[in-house]
Amino acid sequence: MSSHNSVRMNRRAVLASAAAASTVLAMPAFAQTGADTTEIENDLNSNIRHNISSFRSLQWQPYFSDTKKGAILVDTTSRALHFWSEDQTIYRLYPTSVPLTEDLTRRGRTEVVRKVVGPEWRPTPAMKIRNPEWPDYVGPGPDNPLGTHALYLSWEFYRIHGTHDTRKIGRRSSNGCIGLYNEHIAELFSLTQSGTQVLLI
Repeated sequence: MSSHNSVRMNRRAVLASAAAASTVLAMPAFAQTGADTTEIENDLNSNIRHNISSFRSLQWQPYFSDTKKGAILVDTTSRALHFWSEDQTIYRLYPTSVPLTEDLTRRGRTEVVRKVVGPEWRPTPAMKIRNPEWPDYVGPGPDNPLGTHALYLSWEFYRIHGTHDTRKIGRRSSNGCIGLYNEHIAELFSLTQSGTQVLLI
């Protein structure tokens, strides 16, 4: 085979590969959407779509009067968390998991009241009613649904936390909390303080 033909065949292979890749990127990703999808999940391989269409940078001014102690905006539609530091020199944008259903979703203003490395997990009374087989307690570690770090909010039972199950991010998969990749919650944890403003929309 001549070198000219070889180059032409390689070029065709590259173009075919690129076309296949663009087709894959254009296809929506899928995960679970069942009534049993909760903080602890058995299967994430059925059908719920990731939502990244609105994942973009935002300005803080439409949402907060100031950035005192820092500000966190959680957009449950785009499944994104935005953070601005008090002096506005730091901005972060993270993909999140969000509550499974509207009745589990709380919106409005709250704040960080406690920060915990290696959080413990206990099901809420409502979770235990829905899932009586769940354990009453899970200690820190790889089986803990709160991941490596948790920011406790002034709303009882609501947290921004990590997850060891990375398939949850970008999906409706929680009982009300907002989940981040462990590396992202670790960074956010280092940037926030008690009193950091939080708005869920």
